[in-house]
Amino acid sequence: MPKNRNTFSSLAAWRRRAANRAVHAGWNWMQRAGAVTAQTPGRIRFGAIGSGTRLAFPQGTVFGAPWIRLGEYCIIAEQVTLTAGMMPDLDLGPDPVLVLGDGVVLGRGSHVIADAPITIGNDTFCGPGVYITSTNHSYDDPDEPVGKQWPRSAPVEIGPGCWLGTGAVILPGARLGRNVVVAAGAVVRGEVPDHAVVAGAPARIVRRWEPETGWQPPLRTPAPRPVPEGVTPQQLRALAELERPAEAR
Repeated sequence: MPKNRNTFSSLAAWRRRAANRAVHAGWNWMQRAGAVTAQTPGRIRFGAIGSGTRLAFPQGTVFGAPWIRLGEYCIIAEQVTLTAGMMPDLDLGPDPVLVLGDGVVLGRGSHVIADAPITIGNDTFCGPGVYITSTNHSYDDPDEPVGKQWPRSAPVEIGPGCWLGTGAVILPGARLGRNVVVAAGAVVRGEVPDHAVVAGAPARIVRRWEPETGWQPPLRTPAPRPVPEGVTPQQLRALAELERPAEAR
């Protein structure tokens, strides 16, 4: 009897492992097959999608795609919402409404809601769960439910080289300059100058770089060491492999 019990237990364990491998293999296949690129747009017809840009599978809600333009080498993670207009199947005119520059990264679960124009500059990186919108609810009428009052819209501009931390919210009318850092969870409205760090809700400037004085307040971390000239990406990867513990390789 113990022998039979061991046999059935081993068979059940083998089946669970086989099912686990099959599920993961199938999911990996769907992720590769379901990714959206310029060569494999699937059902989505963007106004433009640059070379090297990839929307991971599964995609979030996407509508108004003809008025959405994506630059080259953008990375759009899973479950990212991209919308142009208040609802699907609207004619938004001849001009794009949502424009992503080259090298833009949108983290998993982020939302970009463009009822009025939104522009995101080159090489801007967004962490997971970032929310960028050009429309906000109005609540002028105290007797009418807020969700039934007509919203207000204003264009949003995010300059090149910015970093938006996890859960950051960019509100209508915001204008971020070049290389702006938005702390995780910050809520940004209004104008933010170049080379500023903002945090809080509502966000305020907590650090800024000026050519005459550098960073104020001064940075608490040491400056990063520059990569020596002539070092290739392949050499850097090989160096990283050497520094990893043997058991992790």
